[in-house]
Amino acid sequence: MTPKQADKLATGVIYAIVAIICAVLIFILAKVLVEGLPNITLHFLTAPSESFTAGGGIGAQLFNSFYLLVITLIISVPLSMGAAIYLSEYAPANKLTDAVRTAIEVLSSLPSIVVGLFGFLLFVIKLGWNFSILSGALALTIFSLPTLVRVIEQALEKIPDDQREGALALGLTRWECTKNILMPSALPSIVTGIVLAAGRIFGEAAALIYTSGLSAPALDFTSTDFASISNPWNLMRPAETLAVHIWKVNSEGIIPDVSVVSSGSAAVLILGILVFNLLARLLGNVLYKKMVGYSDK
Repeated sequence: MTPKQADKLATGVIYAIVAIICAVLIFILAKVLVEGLPNITLHFLTAPSESFTAGGGIGAQLFNSFYLLVITLIISVPLSMGAAIYLSEYAPANKLTDAVRTAIEVLSSLPSIVVGLFGFLLFVIKLGWNFSILSGALALTIFSLPTLVRVIEQALEKIPDDQREGALALGLTRWECTKNILMPSALPSIVTGIVLAAGRIFGEAAALIYTSGLSAPALDFTSTDFASISNPWNLMRPAETLAVHIWKVNSEGIIPDVSVVSSGSAAVLILGILVFNLLARLLGNVLYKKMVGYSDK
C-alpha cells in the first residue's frame, strides 16, 4: 500500500468513526425528545409527583435538581479553584506534587456509585446527616472536584509564561499576578469547564441515590420554618432529583402512566443538559471577546 492509499484509508476510517458516533448520539437524542416532548406541559413541570395514581408531575424533583446543583457549585468551585491555582502557580515540581496530581486523576476515574456509597457511609451514617441535600451536595463535590481542578489547572497552564514573567518584572507579587493577570486570561476556559461540569452534576443519579435519598416531600414555598422538610431551602431534608426520579420510576414505579412520566422526565433532563452546554459555549465566547477586546463591529 502506497502512502497516498494509506492516507485515504486512514481518512476514511476517521470519517466513518465520527459518522457512527454522531449517528448514535443523534438517535439517542431524537428518541428521547420525540417520545418525551409531547408529555411536557406546565402541569407536568410544576405539579408534585404521584406514587400510585396517574397525572403526577416533576415540580419538586426539578427544583431539587437545580437547588442541589447550586449548592454543589457553591462548595466545589472555590475549593477546586484554590487547588488548581496552587498546583499551577505555587506547587514545586517534585514527587509530592506529582503524587497529588496522580491522586486527583485516580479520584476522577472513580465510578459515581462508589462515591455515593462513600458519601452514604460518611455523611449519612457516620455524621448522622441522614438522606439530605447537604449529604448529596458533598458527595457531588467529591464527584466533580477532580474534573474541575484539572480543567482550571489546564486553563492556567495554557497562559504563556511571558505574561507571568512580565507581571513579576513590573513588581507584582505572585498573588497579584494570579489575580489580575492569569485569572482574567483563563476565565473563559474556566467558565466553560464549570458549566460543563454543572451539566454532568445535573444529570448524576447514582451518587445521589445513597446520599440525598429517593423521596421528594411536598414543598411549601411560604414556609419560614427552615427545619421543616417542607421548606424548600432546608439543607437537611431529603431531595429526590430528576435523574434519580427517572431511575426510580423505571425500576420500581407502579403508577399507571410510568412511561409518560419517564419519557417526559428524560426529555426535561436532556434539555437541561443541552442548555448547560449551549450556555458554556456562549459564556466562553462572550468572556473571550471581552478579555481580548474583540468587537463584531
